[in-house]
Amino acid sequence: MPTKRKPQVTGAAPARRRELLRTAAEVFAEQGYNATTVRTIADQAGMLAGSLYYHFDSKESMLEEILHTFLDELWDGYDAVLEAGLGPRETLQALVTESFKEIDRHRAAVAIYQKESRQLAAQERFAFLAESQSKFEKAWLTTLERGVADRVFRDDLDVRLTYRFVRDTVWVAASWYRPGGQHSPEEIARQYLSMVLDGIAVRE
Repeated sequence: MPTKRKPQVTGAAPARRRELLRTAAEVFAEQGYNATTVRTIADQAGMLAGSLYYHFDSKESMLEEILHTFLDELWDGYDAVLEAGLGPRETLQALVTESFKEIDRHRAAVAIYQKESRQLAAQERFAFLAESQSKFEKAWLTTLERGVADRVFRDDLDVRLTYRFVRDTVWVAASWYRPGGQHSPEEIARQYLSMVLDGIAVRE
């Protein structure tokens, strides 16, 4: 499992720190990491750029903490599902639901991860992104393979293609989902699962 990183310790109040990270995440998600400057984040937060350095030593530190926080929470939820001893269908359902809950909690971080992770993972500081992606892929493929072996999913299922379809279908929701909308994360997950499972479940 990717090593959890402790947040940088400063004199900042935790609530203010979280607020600044939320602001930075929204700016990174909207403008792109490379195009974003510390001054841009500071302007959005209503403070001077120099004041932002009191809380964080660089925009890299901010991005690292944003992504670690998201992935640590994601894996807390995923690991609980994977260790629960559920059947493959129930595991798939729970993983999809956890994914939408994370989009609800960390929509901007998910958008950043989707857009930037491949480029960032080449940097030593962000090597944890590739490690997490590898573990993510293994969890989903193992669940799908188990479902085929148990005849819960069709035996002609291409599990790798199915994994890519489900992964992309779920996580692209970060581009349009807004917390507090008409549908809860659980309801959206239920609707997605209805569409997906009608296509891969064994027909009686």
